[in-house]
Amino acid sequence: MPELSHRRRQLVLAICCMSLLIVSLDNTVLNVALPSIQKELHATVAGMQWTIDAYTLVLASLLMLAGSTADRIGRRRVFRTGLVLFTLGSLLCSLAPNLESLVAFRMVQAVGGSMLNPVAMSIITNTFTDPRERARAIGVWGGVVGISMAAGPLVGGLLVDSVGWRSIFWVNLPVGLLALLLTWRYVPESRAPEPRRPDPVGQLLVMALLGSLTYVIIETPTVGWTAPHVLGLAVLAVAALAGLLLYEPRRTDPLIDLRFFRSAPFSGATAIAVCAFAALSGFLFLNTLYLQNVRGLSALHAGLYMLPMAALTFVCAPLSGRLVGGRGPRLPLLVAGTAMTACGLMFAAFEAETDNVLLFTGYVLFGIGFGMVNAPITNTAVSGMPRAQAGVAAAVASTSRQVGGTLGVAVIGAVLAAGVAGTGSPRGSAYAAAFVDAGRPAWWIITGCGLCVLLVGALTSGRWARETARRTAVRLEARTAARVGKQPTASSRA
Repeated sequence: MPELSHRRRQLVLAICCMSLLIVSLDNTVLNVALPSIQKELHATVAGMQWTIDAYTLVLASLLMLAGSTADRIGRRRVFRTGLVLFTLGSLLCSLAPNLESLVAFRMVQAVGGSMLNPVAMSIITNTFTDPRERARAIGVWGGVVGISMAAGPLVGGLLVDSVGWRSIFWVNLPVGLLALLLTWRYVPESRAPEPRRPDPVGQLLVMALLGSLTYVIIETPTVGWTAPHVLGLAVLAVAALAGLLLYEPRRTDPLIDLRFFRSAPFSGATAIAVCAFAALSGFLFLNTLYLQNVRGLSALHAGLYMLPMAALTFVCAPLSGRLVGGRGPRLPLLVAGTAMTACGLMFAAFEAETDNVLLFTGYVLFGIGFGMVNAPITNTAVSGMPRAQAGVAAAVASTSRQVGGTLGVAVIGAVLAAGVAGTGSPRGSAYAAAFVDAGRPAWWIITGCGLCVLLVGALTSGRWARETARRTAVRLEARTAARVGKQPTASSRA
């Protein structure tokens, strides 16, 4: 890809951030709308879980395929296709006549979404070649997540209360169309010089693993562990994982290059992404239902209650990007892990939901933690890796986020579903009491996720970890160079 002017690079960044905005905004807006969807479409807790997890599950399953395909056939081409499918899926979601249709149309959205974030990150990685400039660009990227979190609850609450939940999907239409037109005009095409070949077996194994695992977690509270189809899918998940571990290392171009995980920072970023986004998705799912079904707040008022969390994410995300660019990922990761752990403890051990001051303090802490965690995840995932495979490296990080989001909703939703089973209407007093009791172990899960961010972040951001990243980058580059008969050069690393 030819070197672009500073102004053109900033424009490319803005276009890529537009795609992130609609994907992130869609998730935060949807969480606020869940109680309204539950009421109109007569959905159970499991039904609401599938409304979110059908999207994140398909997204997680296809992200690495989308990243490698973009490296092979052209990043701009795949990015444009993703914008078309995501915008079309949003339109279909707004027209869904029942819960089953909504879940299906969310899957259409997800197919498009899988072509947006990892491909956009790959475009950014290949556009901003200077490490410090790239770190600042990723900080802006993380700031967009903060914007979506700040705007999502308010925009969603306002739309749900005034127009109805279907209108939350309309927001994506003008932004998606504008991003499509700008991409067509300003984003240059780029490809990897030696892209990976397709890996259909690996792709099927990933889909089998994630799909069966998510189904087991969500449906077990309803049908029990002894149900034959649950046991069968649990066995399938274990078999798919074993298949991946045995099959992928044997391929020349695996869907998941397990050699990436020899880098401690890369492995740490993957684990941190799973834990951080599991905590985020569980936090949003738990608080949305609590504020509206237990406290009886409207969608707009629930959005206003969560504004401190969203505002701190908005403030801390670009700050985290600057810290990563100037001082490395260690400090933001330690701050993120400490803040998220403290938030979980306030609710799990001190019942912060019973007092508004404690409630808002907990929201502020979570906003600081999540705002700080995104930039170091993304930067660590792509830094030091061969730039020719930037799409795959970015896709692994994005997949980890979506896997975390899927598991967070599945696990915490399952805990809530088991706790409120048989308590009647979500607006009843029995339901409210059972929900608060069931929320306690859910908050301990979020606390554990925060503690994992803290410990893994401390372990994988020091001198030893950086040395493993350097050795891994050299090996990967040497292998790529050997395939094309070239000597590796420092400029070919991201």
